[in-house]
Amino acid sequence: MSWLKLYLFALLALSSSARAAGEINAADVSWMMVATTLVLFMTIPGIALFYAGMVRKKNVLSVVMQSFAICCAVTIVWYAVGYSLAFSGGNWFVGNFDNVFLKNIQIDTMHGSIPEMLFMMFQMTFAILTPALMCGAFAERIKFSALFLFMILWSLFCYAPVCHWVWADEGWLFKAGALDYAGGTVVHINAGVAGLIACIYLGKRIGYGKEVMAPHNLVLALTGACFLWIGWFGFNGGSGLAADSRSVMAIVVSQIAAAAAALTWMICEYIVNKRFTVLGAISGAVAGLVAITPASGFVTPAASLFIGCCGGLVCYFGATRLKYKLGYDDSLDAFCVHGVGGIVGALLTGVFASDMITGETMKPVAEQLWIQFESVIATFIYAAVVTYIFLKIVDLLIGLRVSAEEERVGLDLSLHGERLE
Repeated sequence: MSWLKLYLFALLALSSSARAAGEINAADVSWMMVATTLVLFMTIPGIALFYAGMVRKKNVLSVVMQSFAICCAVTIVWYAVGYSLAFSGGNWFVGNFDNVFLKNIQIDTMHGSIPEMLFMMFQMTFAILTPALMCGAFAERIKFSALFLFMILWSLFCYAPVCHWVWADEGWLFKAGALDYAGGTVVHINAGVAGLIACIYLGKRIGYGKEVMAPHNLVLALTGACFLWIGWFGFNGGSGLAADSRSVMAIVVSQIAAAAAALTWMICEYIVNKRFTVLGAISGAVAGLVAITPASGFVTPAASLFIGCCGGLVCYFGATRLKYKLGYDDSLDAFCVHGVGGIVGALLTGVFASDMITGETMKPVAEQLWIQFESVIATFIYAAVVTYIFLKIVDLLIGLRVSAEEERVGLDLSLHGERLE
């Protein structure tokens, strides 16, 4: 037995030294390949099914097509120039062109203990997911051609720079000490704010507030939400780029926060409407996962319980219900859940980040909270301005919104010539 213990200790020591020396670590590579697959699974089929279940039957194929097309388009954009703009040298604002078309990245080029090709692929899945999330804000009324062009431009000029700010060594928010473990600012606030601007720019759906626009199939939405929940383990658990205890903790706190937020949302619904709904439960779970995302590698399970409850509470009362009072048509609550949930999570990360998890001395809470606030405001303003600019450009070039007749018929038939039987 002592020989076995000695062998295991030696194996652990070799693994740790390999990480420190920047050599390939088989455990890290294996986990990151799984995590990459899980994050891609969040978009296809996760978001695709989640949104497909929540729209009306005549628009189901259109939202599925949007997620699938974004996956294809952003893959090529990220390979060609997106990765380079996000992570290759550059300045405080954006990267340079050293890695366009993955130039200077060989099969054995390393990023820590994993190949850089794997890091690039993992980050690609984040770049794919972010614009796909945004589509929920303006579902059922945008031209497919306009969406396709807008998402390419947005990925290059909005997603890549914000990603560089937060996660690249040269980025100004990274240097300022902003904490975003897995994408509270880069993914959720970025996509949520862009979705809000887009849905206001496009205007309300025909009949909004006058006609019933109930979800087509809540079983489909529930299935998509479950796929998202499972995929989120790769999203948060993989963001440390290692198979270690911190990765495990990120998964644990993600599970707790999701469950806490779902229960909180359900309780709020019962207090207000005297009923529990499937749509409310899955919306709450996603809100909790969004809120814990920036904090997942920094907080304890106890903190994640509080963050999850706050995510569910604020997204229900402060966002989804406020939407109806303000009158904007966020079709599938993309801003209400991702934008607001991301803001809640980013700020609470500054409150609860613990050196017990990070192994590093953390800044005083007031100082860290101010840095988090700066990152939220900067992302909010930049995403809003850039989104508006490119919406305007695409609208002038080819038009953004489908005709009234196409919208009434449904986008499945009018844009794609197909229908769900």
